[in-house]
Amino acid sequence: MKIYFACSITGGRNDESVYQAIVSTLLDGGHEVPTAHLSSHEVMKLEEVVDPREVYKRDVGWINECDALIAEVSTPSHGVGYEIAYALGLSKPVLVCYRRGARVSKMITGNPHPNLLVKPYADEEEIVRIIGEFIGEIESKCHNSL
Repeated sequence: MKIYFACSITGGRNDESVYQAIVSTLLDGGHEVPTAHLSSHEVMKLEEVVDPREVYKRDVGWINECDALIAEVSTPSHGVGYEIAYALGLSKPVLVCYRRGARVSKMITGNPHPNLLVKPYADEEEIVRIIGEFIGEIESKCHNSL
């Protein structure tokens, strides 16, 4: 499965270890993650040389090609909010996860979209379990529709 991973870049990198755990879990599960580089400590250096229009075109293209989007939103990010809305507009399954106790926009937590799953987590072990359940649900729906 091709999964777009979204997380804060310029808004702050306090949750980088969680981003790395998410991406590792997805890659270890055999999934393709075009945004895997976002979990890297070097992401700011990698992204600073890319023109904003190129970032937009590239990222929208990746969302269009992906089967699902997983976003970690503990650190607020305008871009991540946009990516979530864009994916939902395409009727893609979206998992939004955040560190328990983090303040998350009510535009996300109150969104009743049927393809949106919003889940708080306590630690990396719990987020890995949540991701596994989310992917399992998507795969189950795909098999049932065949």
